[in-house]
Amino acid sequence: MTATSSLSAVEIIGHRGASYDAPENTLASVKLAWERKADAVEIDIYLSKDGKIVAYHDKTTKRIGGRDREVKEQTFDELQTLDVGAWKNVKYKAERIPTLTQILETIPDQKRLFIEIKCGPEVLPQLKQELAASGKTAAQTAIIGFDYETMQQAKQLMPELEVIWVFKVKQNKVTRKWQHKPEYYIQKAKAANLDGLDLGYNGFVNKAFVEQAKAADLPVYVWTVNKVADAKKLAEMGVTGITTDRPGLLLSALKQEK
Repeated sequence: MTATSSLSAVEIIGHRGASYDAPENTLASVKLAWERKADAVEIDIYLSKDGKIVAYHDKTTKRIGGRDREVKEQTFDELQTLDVGAWKNVKYKAERIPTLTQILETIPDQKRLFIEIKCGPEVLPQLKQELAASGKTAAQTAIIGFDYETMQQAKQLMPELEVIWVFKVKQNKVTRKWQHKPEYYIQKAKAANLDGLDLGYNGFVNKAFVEQAKAADLPVYVWTVNKVADAKKLAEMGVTGITTDRPGLLLSALKQEK
């Protein structure tokens, strides 16, 4: 694969939508990412107190919304009273927390949604139900998350979907050694029958790691990358996807022919 073809082959995933410009995890942000031709969009989900799946990142609604209460302790109607747009820009005033169903409706043909589970496995039965009702194909959604057990259960419940394990590799500040070797993550993912690795961008991510993961049939996704030079470097290493707050910027740099 030439450098040019590896650049154009990489999947550009809008992190919480096009969240550099629009308020994260809102319909406005998701739609802006599609307008900017993102290959995919990533959102975060929680289950509300009354069992609705909503797009939201933090455990509480304090940072965005101003109410210091956990998402899971608020009903959907209570969550709907929060303005989650004005903090970003006055033009997004009155933007509300969307449901997963609303976001699923926006996915264009040939594009897909990465759904990051921020709560626990309690969301899985409802998630399965909503995905089945959405009319989207299995290829149009992927489940991702940090919690290994939740990912394991997600794969068991929805074997037809891609389920990808998210993690960050820590480095010892004194010895400079990484917390674990690549084999650790690869073996864990394979043991749970997972479909890929999605990790935070740092020096752990190199060509050897990407090739080792791919040899084990585990595509590598990297987050959150907002600099063109970093994205080009990762594409040339052979990563499958790059998650970015600025999908438009990376797409124009990496896929000029589009």
